[in-house]
Amino acid sequence: MRHLPIAASTTTEAHDAQPPLTPDKNIVEAPAAKPTRDAFATSIHEYLALVAVKDWGGAEPSERLNAVSVALRRTIAQRLVETERRYADRGAKRLYYLSMEFLMGRSLANNLGNLGVTSEVSREVRALGDDLARLEELEQDAALGNGGLGRLAACFLDSLATLGMPGFGYGINYEFGLFRQSIDDGFQSEQPDQWFADRCPWLIERPAEAVMVPVYGRVEAGVDRQGEHNPMWLEWRHLIGVPAEMPIVGFGGRTVNTLRLFSARSSDQFDMAIFNGGDYLRAVEQKIASETVSKVLYPSNAVAPGRELRLVQEYFLVACAMRDIVRRYKKSGGEMSTFAAKVAIQLNDTHPALMVAELMRLLVDEEGLRWETAWDITVATLGYTNHTLLPEALERWSVDLLRHVLPRHLELIFEINRRFLDHLEVNGIASGEGLAPYSVIEEGPTPQVRMAHLAIIGSHSVNGVAALHTKLLQERVVPQFAALWPERFNNKTNGVTPRRWLLHCNPALAALLTELVGEGWPTELEQLRRLETHADATDVLSRLAVIKRANKERLATLAYDTTGLRIDPASLFDVQIKRIHEYKRQLLNVLHIIHRYVAIINGGETPLVPRTFIFAGKAAPGYFMAKRIIKLITSVGDLVNRDPRSREWLRVVFLPDYRVTLAERIVPAADLSEQISTAGKEASGTGNMKLGLNGALTVGTLDGANVEMLEEVGADNIFIFGLSAAKVAQTLEHYQPLTVVDNDVRVGEVIRFLQSAALPDSKLFAPLVDKLLSPFDEYVHLADLPAFIDIQGHIDQEYLRPAGWQRKALLNIARLGKFSSDRTVQEYATDVWGISVIA
Repeated sequence: MRHLPIAASTTTEAHDAQPPLTPDKNIVEAPAAKPTRDAFATSIHEYLALVAVKDWGGAEPSERLNAVSVALRRTIAQRLVETERRYADRGAKRLYYLSMEFLMGRSLANNLGNLGVTSEVSREVRALGDDLARLEELEQDAALGNGGLGRLAACFLDSLATLGMPGFGYGINYEFGLFRQSIDDGFQSEQPDQWFADRCPWLIERPAEAVMVPVYGRVEAGVDRQGEHNPMWLEWRHLIGVPAEMPIVGFGGRTVNTLRLFSARSSDQFDMAIFNGGDYLRAVEQKIASETVSKVLYPSNAVAPGRELRLVQEYFLVACAMRDIVRRYKKSGGEMSTFAAKVAIQLNDTHPALMVAELMRLLVDEEGLRWETAWDITVATLGYTNHTLLPEALERWSVDLLRHVLPRHLELIFEINRRFLDHLEVNGIASGEGLAPYSVIEEGPTPQVRMAHLAIIGSHSVNGVAALHTKLLQERVVPQFAALWPERFNNKTNGVTPRRWLLHCNPALAALLTELVGEGWPTELEQLRRLETHADATDVLSRLAVIKRANKERLATLAYDTTGLRIDPASLFDVQIKRIHEYKRQLLNVLHIIHRYVAIINGGETPLVPRTFIFAGKAAPGYFMAKRIIKLITSVGDLVNRDPRSREWLRVVFLPDYRVTLAERIVPAADLSEQISTAGKEASGTGNMKLGLNGALTVGTLDGANVEMLEEVGADNIFIFGLSAAKVAQTLEHYQPLTVVDNDVRVGEVIRFLQSAALPDSKLFAPLVDKLLSPFDEYVHLADLPAFIDIQGHIDQEYLRPAGWQRKALLNIARLGKFSSDRTVQEYATDVWGISVIA
C-alpha cells in the first residue's frame, strides 16, 4: 500500500524590589551559570545591528523589546539543549500533552523570573536608557487559547519544566487568536487578533522538521501478499505542518522544555502540479485553503464550512504531533513494539480524540503490526482528560463529514467500534439495544461519531478535573464505561502555577510571604500553611491590607484608562472574570446588582458597604444569549454608574478583551471572587484558585473545585450558597420559576425592573427574561437568587470588620497549597504517565 512519510524535508522599582527566590533543592537542581552582563549587552546590540539594522538609540520600543527577548533566548536555548541531552542520556520516558489551546500570556517577564535574572536585566536596560517594565508592557499575549482549558495546559507545562520532568506540549500556531474584544454601545464587538504580526521572538522555527498531513481522498479495498486486508488511502490532498518551538522555562532555569506549535502550509509539489497545468487561480485557492487551517482559533461551527475546518484543524494537530513524536522516538532507536514504554500522550479534552484512530492507522497501515498488538499499544499510550459535564460540549462529528475528510480514519473507527461491541456481546455485558449507550456511533437520521466514547475506549486512563466532576462524570455522563472499567477512571483536581499567579503577578504579596514562611513556597506551595501562625498578628494583617489596597489602586487606574470610569479603591471589589456562559451565571450576578439598585432607589435602603462589580470575559461570537448578557451588564452599569442615588454605593465595570495579562492585573486586586456556576455544571474552575491564592474570599456554589476549597479553607472562610448538584437535578424535575417570583418579593422586583422602561434598552433583554421564567432554565437562576442575595448581605457584614476579613484572606492564602499545578502534574506523572524527574 501507499505509505505516508513521517517527515518532510509593572514598574522598574517593583522588578528590583522582588526578593531573589531559591528553588527548592528537592525539586530542581541549582541553575547553570547566568549570562554575564557583557554577553547580554552584546547580544542586544548584535540583534539590533543584524535584524533591525539600527542601534539602540534609533530602535523603536518594539524592536528594543525583541532585542532583549532574543538576548535572553540565547541563554534559554543553551538550557534547552542541555535539558534534551539530559533526557536522552537517561533514556527518559516522555509525556506529550495535546491541546487545541495553550493560553500562554506574555513570556518575557515570566522567563526572566524563572531564570532569576529580572533585576540584572532591569539594570542593564536602564543603563541603556530604557525601562524594562515599559518594554514588557509592549509584548502581545500569545493568543493560542481562550479560557480555562488553555490556561490549564499552560500551567501544566510550567509545572513539568519546574519539576524537571520530560513533558512537552503540542498545539497549533494560530496566526489569529479567538478575537480581540471591544465594547461598542454596550455590545461585544470582535476584531481579528493577529498576535504575532511583528513576529514572536520566543518562537524557534524548525522548518527542516516539517511533516506531511493527508486529508480527503478515498479508500480502496485490497489485500497484501499474505491475503490480509490491506486498504489503500488514495488521492488524498496533503498539508504541510511546519513546527516552531516555544521554550518553557522551569523555575530555577535548569530545565527548559518546549511547546511545539504547527503552522499549516500548502504542499509545493501538489500546488505546482495544478499551477503548471494552467489552472493558476485554483492553485492559489488551494494554497489559501491549505493555510487557513492554522489561521484562526475555533472557526465558527454554525455553518458547514466552519465545521469542516474545525475537524481538519483537530486532525492537523493530531497528525502533526503523531509524526513528530514517532520521528523523535525512532531517532532514539526505539522499536514500535515498545512505544508505550517510552511515550505517554495525554488528550486534553475531546479535541485530540482522533489520536486513537491516527495511532492505530500508523501502527497497522504503516508499521504493519497486527490489530491486537496495535490496539494494546494505543490503549497503553493514551490518556484522556474530560473537561465538561455539558452534553452539548461533548464533541460529535457526523459520519458523512468524517467520510469526506478522513475516509481511512472512519473505517478504523468503525472497526474499533465493531470489535468493542463484539467484546461486550461475547462477554454477556450488553446486547441488542443495550449496546447503544456504549457505541462510538450514535445512530439516527444523521449518524454521529461520539468522540468522548472513542477517547474513553482508546485510553488506559480517564480522569475528571475535580472530585465532584469526576463523580458526576462516572454517575451521570458515562456510567456505562465507569461500570465496565472502574480502574480506568480517576480524579486529578486542577491546579495553577504559583509562579505566574502569585510570584509574578503579585510581587508585593510574594515578598511578604517569603519573609513570613521562607523561600521554598513557589515550588512547595503547601509551605504556605506556616502563615497560619500569623493569622492573629495585627501587623501582618495590616500589611496584607496595604498590599491589597495598592493592587486595587493600580486596577482602578487601569479601569479608568480603559473605560473612562472612576472606581473607588476603598469599595469592595467584587470580581467575576471568566468566559461568558449561561452556566457560569454572570446573569445571576447581574440580578443581584439590580436587587441592590432597586433597594436603593425604591426602598430607600442605604447599603452597608460600597461595591465595585468587575466583570471580564468573552462570549463566543455565535452565542446569542452570552452576548446579550454582556449587553445587560453594560446597560445596568450605565444606569447605576450615572444615577446620583446609587453611584456612591454601586459601580459596575466591564473590562474588555479578557486575557492572561488582564487577569494578572485583576486577580491581585479582588476582594471577592464570584464562583457561582450552577452546581453540577462546572468541571473544576481555576479562577477560583488564582483569586483565592491572592487573598480574595470566594462566594460560590458547591460546584467543581469549590467543594474541595471548602474542605481546605474551612466553612468560616468561604461563602457557600445555593442548591447542590443533587438538588438542582431534583428541582429541574418540577421547576416553576414563577413560584419563586410569587414567593419572594425581592425576586419579583428584579424581574419587574428587567421588564420596565427604567432599564435602558429593556426590550433587548426579553429573551433573558423569558429564559429566567421558563421551567426549562436548566441553570435555575431564580431558584438560587434568594440564597445569593442573602449570602451577599452576610458578606457586607463581614467586610465591615476589616481585621476579620483580612484574617479570612490570610487563611485562604495559607490553606490553598493543594491547588498548585505542581501537585496535579505529580499525580498525573505517577498515576497515568509513568514519567519521573530527570535531574
